[in-house]
Amino acid sequence: MAITRRGLLAGAAAGGGLVVAWWLVPRTYRTPLVAARGEHVFGAWLKIAADGVVTVAVPQLEMGQGITTILPQIVAYELGADWRQIAVEPAPVSGVYANIPLAQQWLALWDSHFTGLSPASDDLLATRFAQSNRFNATAGGTSLAAYEIPCREAAAAARAMLAQAAAARWGVSWEECEVENGLVTQGVNRATFGELAEEAAGYTPPDPPPLKPEPPREKPLPADVDAAPAFPRIDLPSKVDGSHRFAGDVRLPGMVFASIRHGPADGSELESFDTKALAGIRGLKGIVESKRWLAVAADTWWSAEAALAAMKPRFRTTAPVNSADIAARLDTLLTAGEAHVIAETGFGGDALQRVDIGRRYEVEPAYAAPIETATATARFEDGRLDLWMATQAPEQARLAAARAIGIATEKVALYPTPAGGSFDARLEHDHAIEIALIAKELGRPVQLVWPRRDELIRARPRAPYWMLLGAQLAKGAPGTPGGAIEAMRVRVATPPSAREFGQRLFGNRTTMAAIRDTAGKADPLAVAGAVPPYKIPAVMVEHIPADIGLPVGRVRGNSWGPTIFAIESFIDEIAAKSKREPLSFRMSMLGGDVRLAACLQRAAQLAEWDGGLDQSGQGLACARLGEGPDAPRIACVATARQGEGGVRVVRLSAAVDIGRIVNHDIAKQQIEGGLVFGIGIALGNAVRLRGGLPEEAGEAALGLPTLADCPEMRVQFMASDAAAADPGELGAVVAPPAIANALYSATGLRLRRLPLLSDGI
Repeated sequence: MAITRRGLLAGAAAGGGLVVAWWLVPRTYRTPLVAARGEHVFGAWLKIAADGVVTVAVPQLEMGQGITTILPQIVAYELGADWRQIAVEPAPVSGVYANIPLAQQWLALWDSHFTGLSPASDDLLATRFAQSNRFNATAGGTSLAAYEIPCREAAAAARAMLAQAAAARWGVSWEECEVENGLVTQGVNRATFGELAEEAAGYTPPDPPPLKPEPPREKPLPADVDAAPAFPRIDLPSKVDGSHRFAGDVRLPGMVFASIRHGPADGSELESFDTKALAGIRGLKGIVESKRWLAVAADTWWSAEAALAAMKPRFRTTAPVNSADIAARLDTLLTAGEAHVIAETGFGGDALQRVDIGRRYEVEPAYAAPIETATATARFEDGRLDLWMATQAPEQARLAAARAIGIATEKVALYPTPAGGSFDARLEHDHAIEIALIAKELGRPVQLVWPRRDELIRARPRAPYWMLLGAQLAKGAPGTPGGAIEAMRVRVATPPSAREFGQRLFGNRTTMAAIRDTAGKADPLAVAGAVPPYKIPAVMVEHIPADIGLPVGRVRGNSWGPTIFAIESFIDEIAAKSKREPLSFRMSMLGGDVRLAACLQRAAQLAEWDGGLDQSGQGLACARLGEGPDAPRIACVATARQGEGGVRVVRLSAAVDIGRIVNHDIAKQQIEGGLVFGIGIALGNAVRLRGGLPEEAGEAALGLPTLADCPEMRVQFMASDAAAADPGELGAVVAPPAIANALYSATGLRLRRLPLLSDGI
């Protein structure tokens, strides 16, 4: 459906049309930046001070992925600034920083009624939603897609304004001026940004902004070359010396510290606690009781935590969640549950006349478990709430906090802080609600830090996945290899996790209400990645929405992790059954995807691939995250060796195509970090639930990899002219199947459950 002015006006007669028309009309926003003394504002993205410092506003949460370097780098490149004069500040919440690509990705989560009318109408609806709701969430690898062009345009406009100011001084045309390394020059004339900033701020830039001919780009380096980065991370020095300020570093006059206890994650209610046990514990400042949690504030967090331990709060639950019950439920649904067809290619399910090979794969719930547990600081005075916290969705956190204590959203000021890791955990805002209630109840500034136990109890893990894959294979002619896949069927039993998450984030629904509201609904986002990247004549993907009683959410890799684990393990099993070499078998099915083929070949070269022969210890996997031409790609070879204490992964060799590379150093960090995250998913421990609570709740229970567990990693980026893509998920989703295939090669045992060693070998 094409939306036109005539159509909108005609729709007014149907009632409400004028309101719809008003909502759809694009709006402009004044700059939300505020200049400090000596600073001058240049639009919504940057300020230039009299001393030449260029401060860039970053509307995305820094959680280790380097966004507070990448966006300023883009501005510095387009502006012609010296990297040493760049500073950063968090952008205030504003519609001008709307993350439209993410709103498009999640359109079905915030508006399930009007999606799919037409690409144009979906884009328009997403734009208006993101702008009107000040939606600048950090997720889905959308930062560059959302903000690179606005950053470049703002910087190009400021560059032109600086050139105009200089040209007026020198009596020349501004097009004659060059702007580079923090200086504006023309012949023998030269001036610094600081000298020109005040005059330049008054000029009107040309429309459209004069962008440089080429976007920022760095050439890929060989895997074994470790060159100094052209744009070192801005946050690195403060993280090294300990001065980087997280939410837990905020200090306010008269502030107290709070800890908290939550009940099991299935809607439990606080039943009792023993206040008499507090005798002898010093520095207590207050107890705040809620329906589902209990918090204590004290002079120190340790005193508050000791008080909670002594009080032994008890929670009542009607239907406690157990891991064994979840597995049994998924097991039943996988074969007997009602399935919804999510995707069909070729002749779809009709093409599968027989099942020559069928395999089942199981993926346990996975927890984000960032180093920094949920932390927030708040002050409630004169009907206003000041909130310091790390959040991937700041406006949604503001809304939730305001509703919790019954004030207008405009009465909440949120000061974003960086996160000590997130892996999508900080898309949830439970701690924003809790700190608002605690601060209002106590009437003084307070800082809340969740214990690790409560981070696991209250966190929503990535959903469990039970998957059944079947394939029909071609019979090879005499003298030719068989095993070509003619048709494939993928059945996935998992909760509609994306819809459930959307109900919490956008609908402000409680945990259990979100589960009830989405029960039985098909969820394409929950099975993303189940369509293989290969040219298979017929594929059908079915989703069986599972109600498991356990709240689930987003964790790094999201649905791509489980589905790619199953697909790449299954492809390896078919190759073994057909006596086909795993690399050439994959290459034969790639069709026209030359980019993924190049990644496979390069990864094999890096690893000195020997064909994955028995006992070689090498395993291969690849992934393409998306269907569009600019989807990022990765191939990885894992090498495992028998050693003291069992089989160890000794090397991961990865070839990556993320299109144009903006910052090679940060991209490599993201891939390496993702590979380590994937090692934790593959070789860590499953969190077992009994009575809705983890059987073990400390960091050690997760079995996360230590530095000693990290193998040699060789990462090679491919030269590419595709649009720049985010590398953050790639390593996390490709490492588990590569490791599973390597362990099969090393031991002859096929492990089909994640974590791979959850049931032992």
